[in-house]
Amino acid sequence: MVRIGDRMLMYAVYGTAGGAPALSFGGTPSTRWKRPEVVATIEASGLRMVMPDRPGYGGSTRQPGRSVASVASDAAALADSLGWDRFAVTGGSGGGPHALACAALLPDRVTRCAVTASNAPPIVDGPEPTEAEEQADPRRNRTSWLAVHGDLRPGLEETARSIMAAVEAGGPEFPPDPGAPPGPPAREDPEAVARLAATFVTSHDGWIDDHIAFATPWGFDLGAIEVPVSLWHGSADERAGRYAELLAAAIPHAERRYYVGGHIPPANAYRELLQWLTLS
Repeated sequence: MVRIGDRMLMYAVYGTAGGAPALSFGGTPSTRWKRPEVVATIEASGLRMVMPDRPGYGGSTRQPGRSVASVASDAAALADSLGWDRFAVTGGSGGGPHALACAALLPDRVTRCAVTASNAPPIVDGPEPTEAEEQADPRRNRTSWLAVHGDLRPGLEETARSIMAAVEAGGPEFPPDPGAPPGPPAREDPEAVARLAATFVTSHDGWIDDHIAFATPWGFDLGAIEVPVSLWHGSADERAGRYAELLAAAIPHAERRYYVGGHIPPANAYRELLQWLTLS
């Protein structure tokens, strides 16, 4: 835990003591507690990876009205507390914009930035988008529109109830890739239940505030990013691929990286991403 003003920022540390420092920003929603296979991949990477919970997640004090850019000052404060002058950043899905914010706003401290299946700034003007409009342009999506013009909480709470009900019925902690067998029932693993509860039961405020931050001005210029950036997405994740096209067009010198899979990278792709972060 680190105190930032009157807020508490919770974080977890993974990887090798003395390894290359990196901050990792979780998706929307997620918390600092990671599945064993993810932890094992980090430990094998040679990185010293710190995963903070954004305000409203996992016990971190909520910060109403935060923007995507707000993460940069938290990241700097956390790095200071760890004695880090320079560090890499990475983020998956909803963590992607937050990693990009650090790359843009902390250019003297961030060495590299890798994002996986990141979203891009949405378009929220006009009436609520139809399904056809969303399919034509993922920037026009109902979630972002509701974050500005409506109320996200009922829908997110229903989604959370459905996920936890599926777990209680014997479902796995993590959805398998298409064609892959499901994992063991999460309800039989107390640590898995705790991770799920931290994400889908007690972190609704962070989930909502993330979506509001995505749907309002991000607070930095993607075109101002100068550090090396890699944009990763899976072959089966069409929406993320279209977002990556938009981000690649906006970020100078950003490179596209692909892997076989869906929204969440498989272990081999995650290993490759972590190795990329360690390059000089």
